[in-house]
Amino acid sequence: MAAAYLEDKLQAIEQTFHELTRRLADPDVVSDPGELQRVAKARASLEETVTVYERWRQAEQDLQGAKQLQRESNDPEMRELAAQEIDELQRELGQLEEDLKVLLLPKDPNDDKNIMLEIRAGTGGDEASLWAGDLLRIYSRYAEGQGWRVSLLSESVGEMGGYKEIILEIQGDRVYSHLKFESGVHRVQRVPATEASGRVHTSTATVAVMPEVDEVEVHIDPKDIDMTTARSGGGGRSEREQSGNRRRLVSQTDGHPDFLHRRAEPAQKQRARPANFAG
Repeated sequence: MAAAYLEDKLQAIEQTFHELTRRLADPDVVSDPGELQRVAKARASLEETVTVYERWRQAEQDLQGAKQLQRESNDPEMRELAAQEIDELQRELGQLEEDLKVLLLPKDPNDDKNIMLEIRAGTGGDEASLWAGDLLRIYSRYAEGQGWRVSLLSESVGEMGGYKEIILEIQGDRVYSHLKFESGVHRVQRVPATEASGRVHTSTATVAVMPEVDEVEVHIDPKDIDMTTARSGGGGRSEREQSGNRRRLVSQTDGHPDFLHRRAEPAQKQRARPANFAG
């Protein structure tokens, strides 16, 4: 290892990893779903580092054995084979050390979090809405390939198709670390389906990737909240889609509307929380 302190740090990480593994079998932890999830998540965050460290340590042992064989063998063919193995192991060790240095870099504290993904049509009129819809399909398929769960929270459909705005919740393993650099303006140049004369259009859509906030326990008296349900109009939408798909929570203490929720499913009701309440 290039520096002794790196190996000391890796040994400490390995010790923590094995301690967390032991805690996963602790009945007190198993009986507490929240603590079990926290311990499992902490262990998972160390697993790759520990795996690479174990490979490095094994390669180091193999290198010492090959060097000893090269020194002590009287067989020229064995010495040549040992020399080849030494070269391969030294290259492997060099790569493993670089990997370990990267793994030991400070991590973004949000990397392990789920995200809210917002896509908004930008310049380009109806074609921008179509482009936003294409981006939705791209991210949805990528999430599916990663084994993540995607939930639709809000949508505003474009007049010619696609979306003026759409908000997703994506849950899974290290979602934010994979998608955090997707935030920004995404541009496409093409002949859109909305163009009859065949001209190339430039359209944009903005993507915002927001990490899930940490859960906090709040105590809200239901009497302090006024929840109303609204219906969205517009042609071409079914009666079911128009029925009660907006929820508006208003604080009775200050009259401020704290959250506008656009999904009617009962399972989503608990997600609507007044933003300025704390307890």
